[in-house]
Amino acid sequence: MGNLTRTGQVGDGREEALAAYVVSHAAPGDVDDVIRVIDKYAYQQATLINVGDEKGLLLDAAVRRAKPRLLLELGTYCGYGALRMARAMPPEARLCSIEFSAANASVAQRIWDHAGLGDRVTVLHGTLGDGGRTIERLTTEHGFGPGRLDFVFVDHIARAYLPDLQRILDQRWLRPGSIVLADNMKVPGAPRYRAYLREREGTEWRTREHHTHVEYQSWVRDLVLESEYLPSAVAAGSGGTGTAPA
Repeated sequence: MGNLTRTGQVGDGREEALAAYVVSHAAPGDVDDVIRVIDKYAYQQATLINVGDEKGLLLDAAVRRAKPRLLLELGTYCGYGALRMARAMPPEARLCSIEFSAANASVAQRIWDHAGLGDRVTVLHGTLGDGGRTIERLTTEHGFGPGRLDFVFVDHIARAYLPDLQRILDQRWLRPGSIVLADNMKVPGAPRYRAYLREREGTEWRTREHHTHVEYQSWVRDLVLESEYLPSAVAAGSGGTGTAPA
C-alpha cells in the first residue's frame, strides 16, 4: 500500500505485464474483449486495483443513466474504468482521465490504443491539486467550463476525494443532474467525503449507496456512492430524506 501511495503502482511490474497481456490476448479494436482479458488477467495472473467486474456493472449503469457528453475520471490506473465508461457513454461523448503516475498513464494509453478508443478518451498526467496546471489544461484544451461536466468517476487516492470534489465545485463544472460515482468507500474508505455528502443530502446532493465487494473477490465488502448534484432552486425545497440504500 505504501508503494501504491507513492507511485500508483503495486511495485512488482504487474501493470506493465497487463499491457503486454492485453496486446497478446485481446482482439484489436474490440473494447468488450479487452475488458474480458483484463478481468481474466486479474483473476488468473495478478490482482488489479481497478474497479473490477462486479463494481464495474454499477459504473456501466450509472453512465448509461446519465447519458453524459463530457466525463471526468480521477484515477486512470491501467485504463479499465475508462474502457467501461467508453463502452457505455454515447458515441459523441468524450472522457478525460487524470492520472498522477506517468507509468500508469502510459499503460492505459497502450491498452486504449489496442481497444481502438481513438480520441474518445484522453489521459492527462497530473492531479487536480497540482497548483492549477491540470485544471487549466482541462479548461483550455478539453472544453471544461461552468455546467459542462455531466459525469465524474472518483477512483484515486482516498484522501484526495473530498478536496478534488471541492475543486470541481469551485470551477462550477457540474450542472444540475450531474452524477459523481465514488469507489472504495469502505476499502480503504474516504470518511470525510462520505460525511460531506451526508451533511448535504437533499440540499446539494442526492446519494445512493451501492453495497458490493472489493474488486475480484467476494468476501470483503465495499461501498460505491452514486451522487446526483441538485440544482439550487429545486434543492432548497426538496427536503431530503437521507441516504438511500441501493
